Amino acid sequence: MQLPNLHYISQGETPQEHLNNIKSACTAGAALVQLRLKNLSPKKVLKFATEAREITDHYQTRLIINDHYRIAKEVKADGVHLGRTDTCPSIARKYLESWQIIGGTANTIGDCNLLLIKKVDYIGLGPYHFTKTKERLSPILGIEGYAAIMKELQTTIPVIAVGGIAINDVPKILETGIYGVAVASEITKNFNNINLFKKALEKTSIEEQVWRPNLNQ
Repeated sequence: MQLPNLHYISQGETPQEHLNNIKSACTAGAALVQLRLKNLSPKKVLKFATEAREITDHYQTRLIINDHYRIAKEVKADGVHLGRTDTCPSIARKYLESWQIIGGTANTIGDCNLLLIKKVDYIGLGPYHFTKTKERLSPILGIEGYAAIMKELQTTIPVIAVGGIAINDVPKILETGIYGVAVASEITKNFNNINLFKKALEKTSIEEQVWRPNLNQ
């Protein structure tokens, strides 16, 4: 199995809007979506995650649940994405099925190395630009930040750029050795942008890394 190099992170004023936008992303050809619901009780997240799983199953799209690894297991999502202050990936790994993937958020080379020790399946590195999607934003990396981290990191684990990324940013981001991008706003405002992102990712990546989850964790 290969990790898609374009991730859609759900947005919406309400949980139902998140679901509607996930459906729109799937319809537009998204290969992977992340359900990112904040400030809701686990019970409500479970309800909407179950509905998201039904949508993504219909379109054969992979579903990642943000933060809630127990819910990811319960709804049989394809994996979980854990923020820097969320559950330790090592704890989540013991709980999840072997085929479920774990992504972790990083902002520094230290964050990345810690995630590699904890054997995540991919790293979400950012933010690239300023973004309103996230409260308490970490220091912005930009191209220089990505280039410096990727040069030092030297890993075969896919690194996904995230944070205010536009279609025109993709070529220069990939030149740093980044595997792919995670996008929220640029896709939510126009789901046709999914195809434009895909084309930008295809044109610039000559040889994609083959990704396989580490089943011996």
